[in-house]
Amino acid sequence: MYAFLLLQPPEGAGQIEQIARTFGVAWPHLIAQTLSFTVVCALLYWLAYRPILQMLEQRRQQIADGLANAEQIRAELAKTEAQRHQVLTRAHDEAKVIVREARNAAARIEVQGTQQANAMATEILAKAHQATEREHALMLGDLKREVGRLVLQTTAVVTGKVLTADDQRRLAEESARRLTA
Repeated sequence: MYAFLLLQPPEGAGQIEQIARTFGVAWPHLIAQTLSFTVVCALLYWLAYRPILQMLEQRRQQIADGLANAEQIRAELAKTEAQRHQVLTRAHDEAKVIVREARNAAARIEVQGTQQANAMATEILAKAHQATEREHALMLGDLKREVGRLVLQTTAVVTGKVLTADDQRRLAEESARRLTA
């Protein structure tokens, strides 16, 4: 019974045969076309599609390498920027130190210059004071001589006599003593 069922064409098989005859399907041609289509598909896959896939994979790899390289370049750029910032900060700090040292040196030089100027001014004043004292002493000497001469002359005129050298000396000493006091 089972064999009988296997030999019987299925119910839908008759319909498929009828549709195939209506459209003019020749089974040997359909099988040959299917085989040739499969062969062409296999050839296209092996000769065209696989090389295209390999080329696309290479491009994908190049793009991935380029992106990785770009990321590495960005990282190096950030590192370089950080180093540049550190160098600028260090240079700024060094410039501050140099300016501070220059100001301190200028202040020291100013103090030294002021001290030298004060010392020179004190020396000039001392020399001027000494010169003034010398001039004063010379003028006093000249004044004593002149006063002594005038006293002698006045005494000679008042007394009407000629004074001796001893009288002149004594009157000059007494006049000088009074002037000094």
